Amino acid sequence: MVVAMRIALLSDIHGNREAFDACLAHAARQRVDRYAFLGDLVGYGADPGYVVERVVEEVGKGAIVVLGNHDQAASLGMTEGMNDYARAAIEWTHRTLDAAAIGFINKLPMTIVEDDRLYVHSEASSPGGWAYITDAAAAERSLRSTGARLTICGHVHRPQLYHMSAMKPPVYFLPQSSTPIPLVGNRKWLAVLGAVGQPRDQNPAAAYAILDTDKNEITYLRTPYNIEKAAAKIHAAGLPQMLAARLFIGR
Repeated sequence: MVVAMRIALLSDIHGNREAFDACLAHAARQRVDRYAFLGDLVGYGADPGYVVERVVEEVGKGAIVVLGNHDQAASLGMTEGMNDYARAAIEWTHRTLDAAAIGFINKLPMTIVEDDRLYVHSEASSPGGWAYITDAAAAERSLRSTGARLTICGHVHRPQLYHMSAMKPPVYFLPQSSTPIPLVGNRKWLAVLGAVGQPRDQNPAAAYAILDTDKNEITYLRTPYNIEKAAAKIHAAGLPQMLAARLFIGR
């Protein structure tokens, strides 16, 4: 039996407590029923332990969580292929997380299928390959690899939406904040969420979305948060200053 609900979709929190709390508070005011966390709970930000603890609390209330590449790297202390900023943040995060947090991350699945939806951090064709959805070709590869009507992912830090009809290539459009988008039933959809904790679409406000399964629509949302406080914590932790500076410009 499919239960209609409003699901808050959050991805790429990246240890940013201030952005995370702002999104949770905003979502609560929208009367959501449940949360789905689409990976990269940690990495970059100065509050990885807090973020994991809060997510664990929500899991106890029925939330779902999938693994992100920064989560995996932080739990293992693995930094291959990362730039210097990401590497420094992962090494620090690995030292900072306690055993309970690492144990929780290590048990996270790559994907979750629920009703007609696929939840994944990167994309559907090879979830553990950590490929990015940056264009229609990548979107088509992901869409054709799953039978799910709606795929929801993060990883890119920039909001995007694609839809694809049978025997046609996918169509891209940029979702406008706070505007509900009907997910027309005779198409497949790929919703790429913006980042909660480190947006990269030239908008520093924290990004998340709400899926209304009763109305069959998704709404992308933005909410401001205390960037100065989040940045000060990054400086105080001794993390690369670039990780703080980019919060102010959303890039």
